[in-house]
Amino acid sequence: MADLKYYDVILKPVVTEKSMNEMSEKKYTFLVNTAATKGQIKDAVEKMFPDTKVESVKTMNLDGKTKRRGMTYGTTAAKKKATVKLTEDSKEIPVFSGL
Repeated sequence: MADLKYYDVILKPVVTEKSMNEMSEKKYTFLVNTAATKGQIKDAVEKMFPDTKVESVKTMNLDGKTKRRGMTYGTTAAKKKATVKLTEDSKEIPVFSGL
């Protein structure tokens, strides 16, 4: 298990049409550190955003895409995405409130 602090776990929010539609169901999507576990993601969200309570965390590992520049091939960095569902009585996450 990686020794990550809670502020190193969540990298940035994912703002897409699908993630905006899921906000009505209190589901929020973040890019997270690739070594983070579901428990670490849950703790990070609850510490970074006060008065929020996490019900469940779903994660997905995204492989890097193959890119080409001339004759040279390479891949982009792998990413990890997490969808966090909040409980009914928890507050909204303020990062997404102005969108």
